[in-house]
Amino acid sequence: MKKQCIYFFVSLISLLLIGCINNNPEKVNLNQLTRVDVQVVKTDESYGETVMITDKETVDNLKKLFKKVKWEPNIEPKMAKKEDVKATLFFEYDNNMPERLFEYWIWFNQENNTVTIISNNEKEGYGTLDKNNAETLKNILLK
Repeated sequence: MKKQCIYFFVSLISLLLIGCINNNPEKVNLNQLTRVDVQVVKTDESYGETVMITDKETVDNLKKLFKKVKWEPNIEPKMAKKEDVKATLFFEYDNNMPERLFEYWIWFNQENNTVTIISNNEKEGYGTLDKNNAETLKNILLK
């Protein structure tokens, strides 16, 4: 009887610990991207209306572009001007859980035609996108 009580309590504690494990993904899985909200910064530095991108083809193109970003996670850059675009990416990891959101502040660099991106995801941080992909990203986000 005493052994059964011990096994019961050990099993109960094990179940509680397993139930409390954090299932949040450590790294963004771009394959789970479902939607992108875009806000363009106006000349007075306020945000314009939010535009939702939900069509599969455009979302797939954005997935490909964000996979090409070169991330440097431990850098905290200071930018001279406000971003050109703020994008919120929505990731669905589990149908029974709410979507996970990450925000990206995006600058289109006129001098070298590249893109600078700052993410609120600490695993990404600061990123850059080359000239060819920068133009494609700009065309999608600034439609």
